[in-house]
Amino acid sequence: MLDLSIADSIGLAFFLGVWVLYRFVNEHGLGRLRSLSVLMNEHRMGWMRSMSTRDSRIADASIMSSLQNGAAFFASTSLILLGGAAASMRATDDVLKVFGDLPFGLTVTRGTWELKVLGLALLFGYSFFKFAWAYRLFIYAAILLGATPGPESPDAEAREKASKRAGFMTIDAGLHFAKGLRSFYFAFAYIGWFVSPYVLMTTTAAIFIIVMRRQFFSAARASLTHEPL
Repeated sequence: MLDLSIADSIGLAFFLGVWVLYRFVNEHGLGRLRSLSVLMNEHRMGWMRSMSTRDSRIADASIMSSLQNGAAFFASTSLILLGGAAASMRATDDVLKVFGDLPFGLTVTRGTWELKVLGLALLFGYSFFKFAWAYRLFIYAAILLGATPGPESPDAEAREKASKRAGFMTIDAGLHFAKGLRSFYFAFAYIGWFVSPYVLMTTTAAIFIIVMRRQFFSAARASLTHEPL
């Protein structure tokens, strides 16, 4: 029987709220500041514009292949972690015995434990679908890259439209890849719930601060805007 305590309910609501808040701020900005992810979208479009002016696109194809391999790696990792979460669900009795023997006074019911593991499995399942879709979108982007007319084409307008299509496809692929990574980041925070809801809120706040700093106050972002840290 599912019997969440008030602290567990508050902790879970805090976790979900911070997840939604980070997604909103990352995509819409922090005041006048745009996130690193949004700034990189402009460079993705710039990459495709430069690509359309080159006769040889070996380097572009190599970069696209690296992006595909990265998405495939994280997709396969998500499946492994999902399998680990499923295995934890089957070991509920052993886990409850271990928690019962701990001297910290931690009480975990079967329903609460299974809910926590199910939530972790959902996080890794979500990340798998995001990374798998990003992998496919990078393949589409590679096809659009190959279909972009070269600089010798007399139709400059068609070349520009083709480069924009490839650019928008890489932006969409990057967006889904970033969502998969976001799931990984918050999975680390979610693990804190296995200790207590108070640890969950602490780890969630810590992860939020880390990812916000990387998106808005990191050296990587400063390198794109030439702003001093």
